[in-house]
Amino acid sequence: RRKGVVEGTLVGKKNEIIAMLHEMGESEKDYEIVDFDGEELDAAKLTVQLVREGKADIPMKGILQTSNFARAILNRETGLIPASGKRLVSQCGIFEYEGRFVMITDAAINIAPDVDTQIGALPVANALGIECPKVAVLSAVENVTEKMPSTVSAKEIAERGVPGCIISGPLALDGAISMESVKHKAIHDPVAGQADILLVPYIEIGNVLYKACTYIAGKTMASTICGASCPVVITSRADTPDSKYYSILMAVLRCLKA
Repeated sequence: RRKGVVEGTLVGKKNEIIAMLHEMGESEKDYEIVDFDGEELDAAKLTVQLVREGKADIPMKGILQTSNFARAILNRETGLIPASGKRLVSQCGIFEYEGRFVMITDAAINIAPDVDTQIGALPVANALGIECPKVAVLSAVENVTEKMPSTVSAKEIAERGVPGCIISGPLALDGAISMESVKHKAIHDPVAGQADILLVPYIEIGNVLYKACTYIAGKTMASTICGASCPVVITSRADTPDSKYYSILMAVLRCLKA
């Protein structure tokens, strides 16, 4: 708000919100405060309702569990799922690597992509100026083996193809983003070493990779939900203020590019 990017509507216990604003040198007069003291899921539903009624443009997860926030977003009747119901709703994490943006999907919503999976992160890549993103379907190795099911599904997804991108798999993480590794492994692939989007085989992998980037590599991550009727900001409760700030910027950018 200080930078003129958004106007804020804050949902929660009004007295606590006002106290927090005062601690930050902010005035409650500059924000709309929706006084609410109830269950997390109900708070998330109320936030979604504000968007559905046109009183807000971007819902953002606050201090509540991801599962409750996601349930409110994904509700077919009262959530933010497009009427057609055909678009994949997925989470996308974004970080900077060697001067370019790399996206991870999915660390929070989809448990396991399959051969029919769409790449929900494509609109994020497009908003960042990547017209035809390169997608790496991750596994632990580049060769296909029945003993490692993720390599089989990665090959199936890559062979099926996804409109609007170049997709390859299976690729290990190093083979997906490191040209040095690609040279050592002698990998000949149009995506290898230069992937824009990392499609993980399971949500556990995505969650660990996302948090490893944050806590081990020290990367500032932005996070958004794709495929809903509007951009959605979804961050971990423990994410840094910078991460939440960049997530807001990503959502606003997608609004402007829509």
